[in-house]
Amino acid sequence: MIKMYTSNKGLFISFEGVDGCGKSTQVKLLRDKIGSEGRKVELVREPGGLKISEEIRKILLNPENSAMNFETEALLMTASRAQLTEEVIRPLLVKGFFVIADRFSDSTLAYQGGGRKLDLNILKKINSFATKNLVPDITFLIDIKPEDAMMRSGLASTDRIEGAGIDLQKDVQKTYLSLAKEFSNRFIILDGYDSISSIHSIIWDKIINYSYED
Repeated sequence: MIKMYTSNKGLFISFEGVDGCGKSTQVKLLRDKIGSEGRKVELVREPGGLKISEEIRKILLNPENSAMNFETEALLMTASRAQLTEEVIRPLLVKGFFVIADRFSDSTLAYQGGGRKLDLNILKKINSFATKNLVPDITFLIDIKPEDAMMRSGLASTDRIEGAGIDLQKDVQKTYLSLAKEFSNRFIILDGYDSISSIHSIIWDKIINYSYED
């Protein structure tokens, strides 16, 4: 059973990993499990999650927008995040919700920083500006080789970022692992080769044993 926190704020949980790592499956399993415990829970995704952010998502992922430069990509990502954070995430946390994000600010550092080779320090500042310094309480990183993730996903078609190829995904994975070391206070690395049920069990154990630090 989930602990009842003395704090009246909710818990902000993010999931990260290369495309096809299995995070979306784990996100849904966790949402359903928390809901079955009778707790308020909401799932959000990035980019997207509400009207303005979904419109930005369409622009970002449209394969026809191949002329988009990397700086534009990064700014659109954080613009979508700014709207989602202010309109959805913060209000829910104030109300005591468990908010589960299928990607959040670390994705920009991994994809636009590691993958697109943009300056990580600049991206961190843009992220802080967009979210007003909100960061997840817990971040689960599902680690798997990009080649294997791609084979598992079996995508018949790819969006603009997925279509960038395996080299980008390899750089993304390296950056995620570097971020996990840098922010070890909130990152939990999960073996993407474990079974779906095993990964879920580890996640659930971390959630029920989480406590806020005063």
